[in-house]
Amino acid sequence: MKGHHLTTAQITAFGGYLREKEREESTIGKYLRDIRAFHTWLGKRAVTKEAAAGWKESLMVSEYKPDTINSMLSALNRFFGFAQWPECRVKYLKIQRRLFRGAEKELKKEEYMRLLAGAHTLGKTRLALLMETICATGIRVSEVKHITVEAVQTGRAEVALKGKIRTILLPGKLCRKLQKYARKQKIVSGEIFITRNGNGLSRRQIWAEMKALCRKTGIAPSKVFPHNLRHLFARTFYKIYKDVAKLADVLGHSSIETTRIYLISTGEEHTRQLERLNLIF
Repeated sequence: MKGHHLTTAQITAFGGYLREKEREESTIGKYLRDIRAFHTWLGKRAVTKEAAAGWKESLMVSEYKPDTINSMLSALNRFFGFAQWPECRVKYLKIQRRLFRGAEKELKKEEYMRLLAGAHTLGKTRLALLMETICATGIRVSEVKHITVEAVQTGRAEVALKGKIRTILLPGKLCRKLQKYARKQKIVSGEIFITRNGNGLSRRQIWAEMKALCRKTGIAPSKVFPHNLRHLFARTFYKIYKDVAKLADVLGHSSIETTRIYLISTGEEHTRQLERLNLIF
């Protein structure tokens, strides 16, 4: 089978294509890293289905988890679609749907409260309010920039992402806290969560500031990252309202199956559920 020649120019063009499709920069960066990893592994060989399958096998014998491997294959297959090399696409690993997640990544509500208390103790008012905003609304960290003075005044933020526009409702108590913070910081319009230079907070900066709280609060770093606040919101919302369809709308998911992933219980909770069946004599 005649192969194709993969070049750095094609990889760069792929990045441009993803930006035209309005993919998030974090997603674009991840896709490009995966394609470059394939390019490095490939060396001077031609791109064929056999070569792509060989990379897949090399990932399988590495320390990568199955979910990670599938995400890397997804990037590769998307590139093949862009390059019009559909014959090179590879199949994903078949993974049984997970019944529970590891407790080492489960951020509990009381731990979240300890993070907020730790941030206030350290004088990190902006960080505490930022975490409250993400956790009280379920927004993505990339959507923080839409929390503006104008949005707080109306109690709703309009978010445009991937060609879709959705409205995020902001709780009244949160709006009052955000308004008070904005007045104190003399922010009269635009984004509320900004640096001293007036720039929006980057994902990396938010991540780093949250990780720094781990030392103060004694909470495992594996539990502390922005997206886990979104997970905590989802689990808390569902526990109260038991409406997965409504939750999917609030989170901005196009598929309820994506929302269900957020609701997977821990192994410890799953064990308690089994014990309540009382099927052991």
